[in-house]
Amino acid sequence: MSILDDARPGMNPAIRPQDDLFGHVNGRWLDEVEIPADRSSWGPFVQLADAAETRVREIIEHLADGGEPSSQDATAAEDARKIGDLFASFMDTDAIAAKGLDAVRPLIDAVAGLRDVRDLAAYLGEFERVGGHGLFGSYVDTDSRNSDRYLFHLGQGGLGLPDESYYRDEKFAEVREQYVGYLARLFTLGEHPDPQGAARTVLEIDTRIAAGHWERAETRDVQKTYNLLTAADLQELCPAFDWAAYVTNLGGNDETVAEVCVRQPSFFAHLSTVLEEVDIEQWRPWMLIHVLRHAAPYLTDEFVETNFDFYGRTLNGTPELRARWKRGVSLVEGALGEAVGREYVARHFPPRAKALMDDLVANLIAAYRESITSLDWMTEETKARAFEKLETFRPKIGYPDKFRDYSALRIDPSDLVGNVASAARFETDRELAKIGSPVDRDEWFMLPQTVNAYYNPGTNEICFPAGILQKPFFDADAHAAENYGGIGAVIGHEIGHGFDDQGAQYDAHGNLEDWWTPADKAAFEVKTKALIEQYDAFEPRSLPGEHVNGALTVGENIGDLGGLTIAHRAYLIAAGGDASIEDRRRLFTNWAYVWRTKRRPEQERQFLTIDPHSPPEFRANIVRNLEEFHEVFGTAPGDGLWVDPEARVRIW
Repeated sequence: MSILDDARPGMNPAIRPQDDLFGHVNGRWLDEVEIPADRSSWGPFVQLADAAETRVREIIEHLADGGEPSSQDATAAEDARKIGDLFASFMDTDAIAAKGLDAVRPLIDAVAGLRDVRDLAAYLGEFERVGGHGLFGSYVDTDSRNSDRYLFHLGQGGLGLPDESYYRDEKFAEVREQYVGYLARLFTLGEHPDPQGAARTVLEIDTRIAAGHWERAETRDVQKTYNLLTAADLQELCPAFDWAAYVTNLGGNDETVAEVCVRQPSFFAHLSTVLEEVDIEQWRPWMLIHVLRHAAPYLTDEFVETNFDFYGRTLNGTPELRARWKRGVSLVEGALGEAVGREYVARHFPPRAKALMDDLVANLIAAYRESITSLDWMTEETKARAFEKLETFRPKIGYPDKFRDYSALRIDPSDLVGNVASAARFETDRELAKIGSPVDRDEWFMLPQTVNAYYNPGTNEICFPAGILQKPFFDADAHAAENYGGIGAVIGHEIGHGFDDQGAQYDAHGNLEDWWTPADKAAFEVKTKALIEQYDAFEPRSLPGEHVNGALTVGENIGDLGGLTIAHRAYLIAAGGDASIEDRRRLFTNWAYVWRTKRRPEQERQFLTIDPHSPPEFRANIVRNLEEFHEVFGTAPGDGLWVDPEARVRIW
């Protein structure tokens, strides 16, 4: 059976939807499309991101040429100047070439002067303040057990390869050798006297650090990764690291780490041992490569190309470096993204779209309410708490009510590396200032022009930027079924994160609290385990013999499963009971279409290891678990997507 009433380019009617909905909707496109040379993947998500990028370029160039911003206030005019100056500093390749390595000479000289591990800790604070990455990750977020305050968080880090498995798994042996070659080339450009020896030293230290990393699936556990420590506890956990020197140079104070959430305590204990056992002569090349790698995108063409050759070509299979203007747009968005976003929504997000989205979200909330009411595996006590959480969900649509204040950010049109450091200092100060301040529940963690969405458990909110509210996800003039199969399922997915294996542990106020009865929790875990086992058995069509990591992807799989189920129910609500089989097929067709994605093999292998999302084909074909899909397509035993009714996983 083909969906002739909803035919679109790239479909393959020779593949039956009952066997493979993803292949039916996208099969011919997968066979015929060529991924653009500067991309590692292609499909609606990337195409919309490209379109948004072009729109942002037009905004930036308009402002850089002296064009007026949409708002006439002084703040908008000053932001417009900064946008233009930052873009100009990135595009001025003559100035970049003239400065050469001198642009980062102070950082390089400081590395050469490191005398001991205490100096290393102090240096790392200063380096992270200007946007670099060191031995671990740090960030500010709400306290998972007290969502009315901010906490400093620390997590494992320090690696140059995508994951700890890259340092131990034999299948990545060739990548490790290519990594050493890349490091040696970067050391050569950085004028190190022994590039090959320094590269081997970096790999050795990386490998020792990686040995203390938790496996990626384990880092998803919100209980295990919540460990509240005092400053004294932190120093006792990792005594070889001078935390006071690090925090001071980062720009913090005693309050910054008075209490801190340490996500992987055993990693920091392990790190202390590594710091004690590795001599400062070895730490210097390790630190130098971090400086060179951080600065490479903003230095001469040789640095840019060397960095891209490994991280773009080797790890992601992307043949061609993105055009300079595209990289410049990314820099501006990273530094002044909400100032750009204010212009973007004024030009590209009509009020009608926001109003239609409000109605769609209301129907999705109603559908979740209906679904929870009808659950046969959940007690009334737990349902009451689920309803409470549902009622407090806060949807954010399009753009923030108040845009960020960039008045403290200084930009110089003739100093690219200085601008990168200035933007990082501005952001570091903004984040550190949160500690001790009231939680800002109006803050957005994505830009309006971003083609994505998110759920934040600590504030119990869902966010849908203007960038994703376009066709095929959303179109004010499209058939309602398409919108529910697109953005409706995406919204349902994000709400579903509030009830996935980790999000379900947060209450209505964003606090980690056990609000489930033991029997309900056990029933939920049985369903979760079944979904993990189902996905563990899946092999990507382009990587035979490789398998999905069901434990790593289970949260996103629960989101997909619940999101599509609820979107279908919400569409029935919107249709007032007048939804034909053809319209419901249209909903499922658009669901499969939005996951139309082709990736380069290198990226596919990397994502299978590190990405908490399943490959796109399995996201689309999660329909195998929906009674509604089997009903509208008339599946039968023997069909490729047939799952015996008792084996279908249905949670929400």
